[in-house]
Amino acid sequence: MVSPPALPGASASSHLLIPFAGRGTPGCLAALADLRLPHLEALLARLTLAHEDAQPPDTLSPPHERALADALGLPGTDGCIPWAAREAQQAGLAQAGADAAWGVLTLCHWEVAIDEVVLDDPYGIAIDAAESDTLLAAARPFFEEDGIALHATATPGRWLACGELLRALPTASLDRVAGQPISAWSPQTEAMRPWRKLQNEMQMLLYTQRVNDERMTRGVPSINSFWVSGTGALPPARAPQAATAAPEVAESLRRPALRDDGAAWAEAWHVLDAGACARLLAEHQRGADVTLTLCGDRGARRYAPRSRGFGRWLKGLFGRQPPSIVLEAL
Repeated sequence: MVSPPALPGASASSHLLIPFAGRGTPGCLAALADLRLPHLEALLARLTLAHEDAQPPDTLSPPHERALADALGLPGTDGCIPWAAREAQQAGLAQAGADAAWGVLTLCHWEVAIDEVVLDDPYGIAIDAAESDTLLAAARPFFEEDGIALHATATPGRWLACGELLRALPTASLDRVAGQPISAWSPQTEAMRPWRKLQNEMQMLLYTQRVNDERMTRGVPSINSFWVSGTGALPPARAPQAATAAPEVAESLRRPALRDDGAAWAEAWHVLDAGACARLLAEHQRGADVTLTLCGDRGARRYAPRSRGFGRWLKGLFGRQPPSIVLEAL
């Protein structure tokens, strides 16, 4: 099974960023009521809210991507945070200072229901390297007709694309659309018209591929489309971001949150609390300047050390909220 790719820029540091820390779906909300996270609670008691980013739940870029982009100094508007361009630069596919437009193409399975088409969990589709390479070779000519060059990545079924059609194309993050009807996240805009054509062409192409015949024999979902995300270009003068400046991004809550598996989400939280949260608390207790960012469906909250002084400590001690209240508000 292919693990979900880490958000671009994830590395060890004294800034811990937690995507899907809060989730407004029924299963996760029910699990939140009994969730006990002692290390997170201790952190929240010692830190203070430094910044809050509240957005509508229908933004194309989810709160954790906006928070990570902010931490990295990465520019971009909603749906146009240039994750692919940054990854291409780091992989040596693009030179520093180049302003080419890039995007991430993720192979996926679209489940056709009676009145809607749903994008299945792309992190659970289990594409191997041979399948990805075969489909990439078959797809390249179709994309080249539209001036788009495709490049493989280390993650099978996940390609980088380069071309002008990606420059001003707002797209929804996979973390928004996974498990959801695609109509809500693929607006009928002029900029999307070439991509709808490519999706139609790819659906017909993929239907004829032996890769899918073999997948059907194994009883696994077919690969019948792709999703484009992470679109845009880096500013020409932007230098590569130092890896040491990146937050540590905790990825373990993603899959149970997207599946609304409350029990698995709670268990992942317990492991995260005993691991990354405990380490961040220990760093803070040693005097380190730590940062904690909690992200949900609607917003992100960044916490930093509170000012020294008894009055501030007393206010934090008696004015703090339990983790469940903080996470539910996300």
